[in-house]
Amino acid sequence: MSANIGVIGLGKWGSALAFALKQKTKTKLWSRTPRNVSGFCSLDEVLSCEHIIISISAQSLPTFLKDNFVFKGQKILVASKGIESGNGRFLNEIYEDFVPKENLAFLSGPSFAVEVQNSLPTALVISSSSKECAESFLPFFPSFIKLYTSSDVTGAEVAGAYKNVIAIAAGVCDGLGLGNNARAALITRGLAEMTRFGMSFGAKLETFLGLSGVGDLFLTATSEKSRNYRVGLLLAEGKSVEEILSILGETAEGIETAKAVLKLASKNGLYSPIAKEVVNLLSGQNPKLSVERLLASSKREEF
Repeated sequence: MSANIGVIGLGKWGSALAFALKQKTKTKLWSRTPRNVSGFCSLDEVLSCEHIIISISAQSLPTFLKDNFVFKGQKILVASKGIESGNGRFLNEIYEDFVPKENLAFLSGPSFAVEVQNSLPTALVISSSSKECAESFLPFFPSFIKLYTSSDVTGAEVAGAYKNVIAIAAGVCDGLGLGNNARAALITRGLAEMTRFGMSFGAKLETFLGLSGVGDLFLTATSEKSRNYRVGLLLAEGKSVEEILSILGETAEGIETAKAVLKLASKNGLYSPIAKEVVNLLSGQNPKLSVERLLASSKREEF
């Protein structure tokens, strides 16, 4: 079968997606670091595909698109999650400078790369303002990935980004040994916090109650397979961000996303206490002080 889909970015998630796509079709691959894998080719060859999945970190994305991307009518599935820390832009806002929104779709939902590469089942969501664009990617995925479609791009974006911030907080909670009760409360209030944030930008409530929201949040905030959860564990040990990144050896999107979320929350008058404390923790604040502040900041009514 001819190659009609390509993957740009071969970190853990991009590589896992490439593995999944290869179960059904020949797939072209490219990353900035050359890889000795089947299908690896030049960027121009990948850009010639009708369908492309891009898995590049949110903070590197604007420069990559400006320097390398050429729109040729391709349909783009964005597999990254995050918010640009400098300007506070969502990924759809970054991409729409380069690709018409009817050619853009966004992948979200609970999905550890290692489990996808082991062909373990999961369910994901492809969100797009164009139903035709979202559905055009469905045939490329193998049977162990169940796919749904959605029109709520903003909800998918916010949930996919914000859950990494909550995961850092959950890692701190567990790292301090605060118990299962505390972690459950933190994740639940985190869900309320990111829902409130997302709906203020026009997202739909039901998105946060589905795979993109609660599904991905509970996965990311409860397992050491999650990079952002591990960031929290290491913060609880008193390690600096620099030390943590050295230990991880890879990007943890929640670090920069937390800063972007707090900027947007402050600008729009939104109540985001967990995001605020995560930023404080990343700046070196004692984790026990953050716990005290979160316990003191509860409102009297839950909703």
